Amino acid sequence: MSGKLANFIDLPVISDPRGNLCFAESNRHVPFAIERVYYLYDVPSGSMRAGHAHLALNQLLLAVSGSFDVRLHDGTTEEVVTLNRPHRGLHIGPNLWREIENFSSGAVCMVLASMVYDESDYIRDFDAFLAHARR
Repeated sequence: MSGKLANFIDLPVISDPRGNLCFAESNRHVPFAIERVYYLYDVPSGSMRAGHAHLALNQLLLAVSGSFDVRLHDGTTEEVVTLNRPHRGLHIGPNLWREIENFSSGAVCMVLASMVYDESDYIRDFDAFLAHARR
């Protein structure tokens, strides 16, 4: 399944009466090598996270608990998708503005990233992003 600006990726799930197990492997289930993993949790009600774009980074966002919305913008089109299944990730490529909002109580957003942290890969000003996207 795909959105307009980003693609959903369903990860393998092994179901068992004792509970489900979900897994992801670099360059197999995730379409890039995983270089960094981080997660957002205890996000206060009404807060927004992200608010930036990347020049080269690929990410897979997963709602490992709860739900949240991801607002994407490519400089022309805006799209909002909801993540609420722990096995369904949203693959976001470079040059997309992203904001994460509407976190449910107890939500955890895990991010698999294709690069280690590099501040020079970020565009943190929306007007600068729009100028970059329209080049």
